[in-house]
Amino acid sequence: MSHSDHKPPHVPNAIEAFGVWLKIGLLSFGGPAGQIALMYRILVEEKRWLGEERFLHALNYCMLLPGPEAQQLATYIGWLLHKTKGGLVAGLLFILPGAAVIFALSWIYVVFNDVPFVEAAFIGIKAAVLVVVIEAVIKIGQRAITSVQMLALAIASFAAIFFFSIPFPYIIVCAGVLGLFFGKLKAAQNGENNAPAVNKNPATVIDMMESAGELLHTHPSFSRSVKVFLTLSLLWLLPVLLIWLLVGGESIFFQQSIFFSKLAVVTFGGAYAVLAYMAQQAVEVFGWLTPNEMLDGLGLAETTPGPLILVTQFVGFIGAYRTEMNLSPATLGFFGSIVTLWVTFTPCFLWIFLGAPYIERLRANTQIAAALSGITSAVVGVVLNLAIWFGMHITFKKLNEVSLLNLSLKIPDPASIDFVSLCLTVLAGILLLWFRLGTIFTLIGCAGVSILFTVIFRGF
Repeated sequence: MSHSDHKPPHVPNAIEAFGVWLKIGLLSFGGPAGQIALMYRILVEEKRWLGEERFLHALNYCMLLPGPEAQQLATYIGWLLHKTKGGLVAGLLFILPGAAVIFALSWIYVVFNDVPFVEAAFIGIKAAVLVVVIEAVIKIGQRAITSVQMLALAIASFAAIFFFSIPFPYIIVCAGVLGLFFGKLKAAQNGENNAPAVNKNPATVIDMMESAGELLHTHPSFSRSVKVFLTLSLLWLLPVLLIWLLVGGESIFFQQSIFFSKLAVVTFGGAYAVLAYMAQQAVEVFGWLTPNEMLDGLGLAETTPGPLILVTQFVGFIGAYRTEMNLSPATLGFFGSIVTLWVTFTPCFLWIFLGAPYIERLRANTQIAAALSGITSAVVGVVLNLAIWFGMHITFKKLNEVSLLNLSLKIPDPASIDFVSLCLTVLAGILLLWFRLGTIFTLIGCAGVSILFTVIFRGF
């Protein structure tokens, strides 16, 4: 440890904190894992705003909640340092740069999608996205599958959503209950206790503030909780009511506000876990976009800063853009983006500002951790379903509907295999899983190879 490590950390003012959160928002590429690693490096190692144990505890809290854990972690730490204003600044700066980029890319996508250059790029991007999802299955599985029971839970969750189309929220609830049950069995066998970890880190900004009695806003208060709940619930749901009053319950804006509000409540396990549910509803139920367009949207979200769940903004834009109303398609797409962003992320602030003072008491609760482990295991099966769903639509041009044991399944037609997409998927697997080039380089590489293939063999 260097001598500089012993110097007391600098307590940031609001302007300094704004600069740090803006930097994180602009550099938050690579999905949740990359974003959390970035925050750890800047906030724990460089700025020493908080210690490793507290950072991990905060992350665990956020993983208990629906919504993007990295964005909520930023909101939590911002709130811890500078109260509600700090949480709003940290959370919004984590979202806004990526949201601006996604809006611009969504408009480019619908306007220039028929250009061979753009079309070829997205063929490569979709192949890379499939491998990114496969990598997510591997990473989540390595962390979550720690016992035979957790493996069985993952398999059961996959079967439930793939064969029986059981809604994602039901799977999550059942997984949490079973995880709690398995956790109690394990605790009874091993005699585990709830002793919290001892913080051995050197003094941090949060430590100093706590010692000085400056963290009173983190203490639970019933009156404050009621105020937070009413304020943020109104901010969340009042626009939904206004949309219903202004344009009616049959309008796409009302449908999007209700659907993505529901999605905001059930997004346990991160964006990958809920993508299958969202794709199923947006594509097959509402018809807002096609399976290939859903993949394109995920590819765009993978290449921009911010939480991956920003893919919902792309879905909202495309669905609204194609609606028949007395406004220009671009204006409709803009409103669709705004509505989707609002109902997707406003609940995230509600969960943090309302629950953080209380959920801190659950820091060492092994029962909560057991329920979470069950949910994470179920997420493995759900994300595997997503990978297979993506893979079938990328590699095959036609899917046949068959009946098996009274179940209706979609099976790929072998004669419709797309060898270009298959080769690009293999290339993406080599780049990402073998050479470990990272998501951004893999996406760019596959898009470039696809464009080169189009130029050489098909021409423009």
